[in-house]
Amino acid sequence: MVKAIVGCNWGDEGKGKMTDTMAAKADIVVRFQGGANAGHTIVNNYGKFALHTCPSGVFYSHTTSIIGNGVALNIPILMKEIDEIVSRGVPRPKLLISDRAQIVMPYHILFDQYEEKRLAGRSFGSTKSGIAPFYSDKYAKIGIQVSELFDPEGLKQKLHNICQLKNVMLEHLYKEPLLDEEELFETCMSYKDMVAPYVADTALFLHNAVKEGKEILLEGQLGSLKDPDHGIYPMVTSSSTLAAFGCIGAGIAPYDIKQVVTVCKAYSSAVGAGAFVSEILDEKEADELRRRGGDGGEYGATTGRPRRMGWFDLVASRYGCRVQGTTDVAFSVLDVLGYLDEIPVCVAYEIDGEQTKDFPVTYKLEKAKPVLKKLPGWKSDIRGIRKYEDLPENCRKYIEFIEAELGYPITIISNGPGRDDIIYRNK
Repeated sequence: MVKAIVGCNWGDEGKGKMTDTMAAKADIVVRFQGGANAGHTIVNNYGKFALHTCPSGVFYSHTTSIIGNGVALNIPILMKEIDEIVSRGVPRPKLLISDRAQIVMPYHILFDQYEEKRLAGRSFGSTKSGIAPFYSDKYAKIGIQVSELFDPEGLKQKLHNICQLKNVMLEHLYKEPLLDEEELFETCMSYKDMVAPYVADTALFLHNAVKEGKEILLEGQLGSLKDPDHGIYPMVTSSSTLAAFGCIGAGIAPYDIKQVVTVCKAYSSAVGAGAFVSEILDEKEADELRRRGGDGGEYGATTGRPRRMGWFDLVASRYGCRVQGTTDVAFSVLDVLGYLDEIPVCVAYEIDGEQTKDFPVTYKLEKAKPVLKKLPGWKSDIRGIRKYEDLPENCRKYIEFIEAELGYPITIISNGPGRDDIIYRNK
């Protein structure tokens, strides 16, 4: 059976913990899109980890972890990540890298930095990890596949063509040092040595695994609102964040995905620029939630940037669940809200004097004001509770209100950072 776990909103919803938990029953965990520009924070028996490229199943010895063809693969970062988790006592993961995955090259990172600098105050809030230049090259058909590392003569010709193009931009647009073909070729050969033990036809591997009835978990990065087609364009990422892309980014059939678990935070947070309607504008109030949020606070797992904080946004979340094709909602970090007397929820947007519950396109979104409804808080610590009926009444009312307004079943609730801080609801 194939399941997908994806984000409902802007990313940072707690997918890492949920994937780590679901991986306990999985044979294979697949990263199918995105790169090292975002991360998943996981707390388990080995400690606290921030993963950037590794699938979240790497902590289980029974799983095979796969880097799918849809991933923006930064090879040195992946290898460093593996070495770091092994150095902390985690058994070396069984890892396969798609021979069709494409490589984030050093010049992608440089071009990302140069473009953000050129745009200055008009930038897109990039993490400067090379992701947009990488995907631009992929679709311009000048990207480098992992398989091409093993064809040195063909690779040399490709690098020559790439340098001709890139050096024009470096010289005349950015006024920066030019690329050196030989240096890039040597870099690629070092990458080949790093990945050689892991490279495989992962789409064929997954095809056979599906036929054998294996449990396969597809792991997405970021969330619905960062999708380049359905998100808050242009303040989005450069690869599709939707479960549907799991078929393409992993190389499986569309009808193979039987369950889509969409992770929603019990409040909202976002990193980077872009419209954020339910944002808490009182910095003292926002910082209080930020400090209490997640495990150790709401800061980007990759960048360390403080996240923008907001109340739960039903308009954005209902839309996020819809475009994901949600079958189950996982409701995360609920325990964080236990300090509040009242909990505001954004139930609608007001745009040009009219209220709507439908998520709009970007230019309308930027004019939207939140319509808030306050629900009573439960004023207690709910960590350690394992049964839904043992939660405080107001806590259950909060969950049930969100569920009714979303229109999708909340079947998993996270009430703490640990692997066991999970409540399952039968719906």
